[in-house]
Amino acid sequence: MNVASFIATRVAFTNQRTFSRFIIRLATAATALSVAAMILTLAFVNGFQHTVSNKVFSFWGHLHVQQYDRGKSMVAEETPMMQNDTVLQILHSTPGIHHIQPFATKSAVVEFNKEIEGILFKGVDDHYDFANMQSFLVDGSWLDFNDSLYSRQIVISKFISDELQIKVNDTINVYFISSENKSSSTRKLLVKGIFKSGIEEFDKTYAIGDIRLLRRVNNWQYNQIGGYELFLNNYKDIEKVDNTLYEGANQLPGTWISRSVKDIYPFIFDWLNIQDVNRNVIFTVMSIIAIINLVTCLLILVLERTRMVGVLKAIGANDWSIQQIFLYHAAIISAKGIGLGLVFGLGIGILEYYTGFIKLDETAYYVSSAPVEIIWWQVLLVCAGTLVVCFISLLLPTLFVKTVKPVKAIQFR
Repeated sequence: MNVASFIATRVAFTNQRTFSRFIIRLATAATALSVAAMILTLAFVNGFQHTVSNKVFSFWGHLHVQQYDRGKSMVAEETPMMQNDTVLQILHSTPGIHHIQPFATKSAVVEFNKEIEGILFKGVDDHYDFANMQSFLVDGSWLDFNDSLYSRQIVISKFISDELQIKVNDTINVYFISSENKSSSTRKLLVKGIFKSGIEEFDKTYAIGDIRLLRRVNNWQYNQIGGYELFLNNYKDIEKVDNTLYEGANQLPGTWISRSVKDIYPFIFDWLNIQDVNRNVIFTVMSIIAIINLVTCLLILVLERTRMVGVLKAIGANDWSIQQIFLYHAAIISAKGIGLGLVFGLGIGILEYYTGFIKLDETAYYVSSAPVEIIWWQVLLVCAGTLVVCFISLLLPTLFVKTVKPVKAIQFR
């Protein structure tokens, strides 16, 4: 039998009312709060980064391949390029690329009941994978491409729908504006669906229609497009695939470029990266709180049990065996606090996952409720790491045992 663990267990679970009993409860609560805060921080940071980045990727893919033009934006009236079988073969043979779809954009004005709103018309074709955006659809359906000329349908955002009081199946006028000769052409389009991505920059700007309509408006040839959206098997491979298209065996032609959506919308991903800083700050603060409380608690326990230490030394116990008693006791306190924190943190996280009771301003956070993503290995690492760090930090107060003199300790009141 391990004498140190036996004594520590008896001391830890005694019903005797002492001052240290309150301190133990306080230390346990502080540890539980710290562990719960770290688990929830990880869950919320993971949730925000995964949910918001997925919204951007669903709308725009992971990479764009376009004709290089120094004077034009990557997502506004791109320089037209021919659909190239050689380039498509390069893209299809590049490891990591899952889906390729052409697109083009053009500035336009939507008019309904004499009210107008500026948009960027995003043209797509029948290869467009609307399944990626299915969660955005709030009313109606996506485009049909049955018309042999071009689809006379449009999908608008809920923001524009609310601004102009447009409903599904309404017919609206869309004025396409030419940046070259300042002229415009008008098309009557049926509102087929209404979407809401939750990202204000997209919802205030974009409407989705047929790329064949843009070809007619721009006087493009039948196979000209603005660029390709590339969807990858794993978003973590964005930089790797991007570098391959620039420098690898599957290199793009000289006038074509590939850019990550992270580079096109840096303000969104920079905001997401700031969450890592917030996470690290919370981890540091919570760890310090837990350590200070446990160290203080153990020091009080050692002082309160000075007579016990003196008696044990008098009967021949060495310093390390006595230190082990207090370390076992502290481990019990730490484990109890970590267990309570684990239950509380996971409980709040799972409750939020299924109910979404924590509401947020979607215009500021891109989501209407706090997203949660619990990664189990991270949870276990938090618990194990907290236990190890606390145990190591608790070695210091047990050194007080070495200064205790048996004769004076036994007389200690």
